[in-house]
Amino acid sequence: MPTLFAESEAAAAVTGATPDERITVIVPARNEEMTIEACVTSLARQAEIAKIFVVNDHSTDRTAEIVQRLTKDIRKLQLLEARGIPSGWLGKNNAVWEGAKHATSHWLLFTDADAELLDGAAARALRIARETGAVMVSFSPEQVTKTWYEKALIPFVYVRLAKHFSYDAVNDAKSGAAAANGQFLMIRDDAYDRIGGHESVAGEVLEDVALAKRAKAAKYRIWFGSGVGAVRVRMYRSFDEMWQGWKKNLYLLVGGTPGAAYRELLSVVPWIPIALLVLGLKTPIAFVAGLGLLVARHAIYASTLLRNHLRGIYILYYVPAVALYAGVLWASYRAHVLGVVEWKGRRISVRAAG
Repeated sequence: MPTLFAESEAAAAVTGATPDERITVIVPARNEEMTIEACVTSLARQAEIAKIFVVNDHSTDRTAEIVQRLTKDIRKLQLLEARGIPSGWLGKNNAVWEGAKHATSHWLLFTDADAELLDGAAARALRIARETGAVMVSFSPEQVTKTWYEKALIPFVYVRLAKHFSYDAVNDAKSGAAAANGQFLMIRDDAYDRIGGHESVAGEVLEDVALAKRAKAAKYRIWFGSGVGAVRVRMYRSFDEMWQGWKKNLYLLVGGTPGAAYRELLSVVPWIPIALLVLGLKTPIAFVAGLGLLVARHAIYASTLLRNHLRGIYILYYVPAVALYAGVLWASYRAHVLGVVEWKGRRISVRAAG
């Protein structure tokens, strides 16, 4: 008796996308036994996806075993093993480059092992590409948050990133702004080859943004927008993992220079309300003024959350959000100045701009 996935794949062969709208998916996976099955099964349900390559990036857990088991029911799934990491490469970039070399579809989709595509996500991305003429379509995924620290930090980070990477500016062909999110980054194969693929960004920590910049520089149209209703991600499952993840990326995301980091800290920390609240320990009127300014900050944050398709309830975490954000940004700055960040058991050499 055919499996559910075999049946859906047979139906896709008849009613699915045209050859020019077929997608090959590349999923780099390093120690992803907790998430890889949900990711792969969500991809398998997308009729437009012709092939799924999971590239095992030297995992030491059951990732490869789980994927190998899934291949029995999902015919379009294949497990690849990442080669040794060449000098000058990062592990993830090496893994996705290995997967891309096996792709034969007109479109390539790079996604992370903790991402889950919702029904119609691939079709939505292809529709956007048709309607806009974009050769790169990237969604900023809906963020799943369960612990207090996820609810505090992650929405706050995305609100700040929205200021640095405006969707409107990125999608404007006349603007030099470029950005993408590697949790869902779809690109046409000829454009990918022309800009040099992941080989051209081999040592980049923010390889998704680097690819978008290369595509924009090559005069290709790119599209970047909210992925609410298309793809969702729970990025981190422990405080330490969350801290290390943003410590690796945040300094670069806010500009990658000490000046940019200092300006960001000046902007996000409510220095004046804090000073007034401290002064208010002796002067009640100062305390009232400080409290009023802090309430105003909460209101601004609430409106920004809603504008960016995030839940308004996150306003309750504003104060710890500011504290966590300032702390991890400072830690990210220090790590990049010292030249080393850590992620998934690997030490990554970086160099901060002066």
